[in-house]
Amino acid sequence: MASVRYVAIGDSFTEGVGDELPDGRVRGWADLVAQGWADASAQPVEYANLAIRGKLVWPIVEQQLEPALALKPTHLSFNGGGNDMLRPRTSVARVVEAFTHVLRRCDEEGVKLIVLSGANPSAQLPLSRVIQRRGDLLSAAVSKKLADRGDLVRAFNWPDRELSSPPYWSEDRLHMNSRGHHRVAARVLTSLGLEPASGWWSLPELPAAANRGAAYYRDHVGPWVRRRLTGTSSGDGREPKHGEWFEVRPSGD
Repeated sequence: MASVRYVAIGDSFTEGVGDELPDGRVRGWADLVAQGWADASAQPVEYANLAIRGKLVWPIVEQQLEPALALKPTHLSFNGGGNDMLRPRTSVARVVEAFTHVLRRCDEEGVKLIVLSGANPSAQLPLSRVIQRRGDLLSAAVSKKLADRGDLVRAFNWPDRELSSPPYWSEDRLHMNSRGHHRVAARVLTSLGLEPASGWWSLPELPAAANRGAAYYRDHVGPWVRRRLTGTSSGDGREPKHGEWFEVRPSGD
C-alpha cells in the first residue's frame, strides 16, 4: 500500500471542470496534485476523487465526506461554497460550519486536511460586485475559523489576483481553464512542502476565451438560470470520476 492515500471532495472546482482532455474527460488540479505528488516524492500515490459538479457545500459534506473517510485516506482535500455564493441567499456562517464539520471528522479519523478556497471568477461574471463581496466574506470567515490550526495544509486561492485574471478562465468564465488548474495544483503542492513541475505557476497563455456578448448569456448564463428555476443541477445523475483508489505512479515509471 502506498504511504500517501489522497482523496478529494468538492464540486466542479475539484472535479476539474474547465480542464478538459482531448477525449472529453476532465482532469483538474486534484488530478495534477496526485501526479505531482508522486513525481516529487518519487513514490506511488493512491488517489480518489469524489467531487461532483454543481454541489452546494452541505450536500458535498453529507454525500462525499463519509465515503471518502471510509477509504482510510492519509490526506483529504476539501473545498466548497462556490455554488452557494451564486444563490440569492447565502449564509456564510452555514458554509463555515461545513468546514468545521469536515475538520472535526478528519481529526477524529486521524486524516490530514488540505483546505482550499476557490479561485475568484467575479471580475468576468454578471453581478461581479455581489460575488466579490460574498467571496471576500467567506474567505475571511474560513481563514479566521482555522487560524489557530497550524497543522492544516492551506491552499487559499481566492486572494490570488493573478489567478482571477481572464487568461486563467474557460469560456464560461466560471471555471478555470487548464492554466488555472495547474496554478492551483502548484499552490497545493507547495503547501505540502513539495516542488511542483517547472512552469505550473504560470503556463503559457491559451487562446483567449471567446467573449461573445449575447451568445455568452445564451450558452452559459441561460442554462444556469434554467437549472435554478427547475431545481436541477449540472451534477444530477453523475458518479464520481475516481470513486475508488487507483495508483498514480511517478512519471516515467
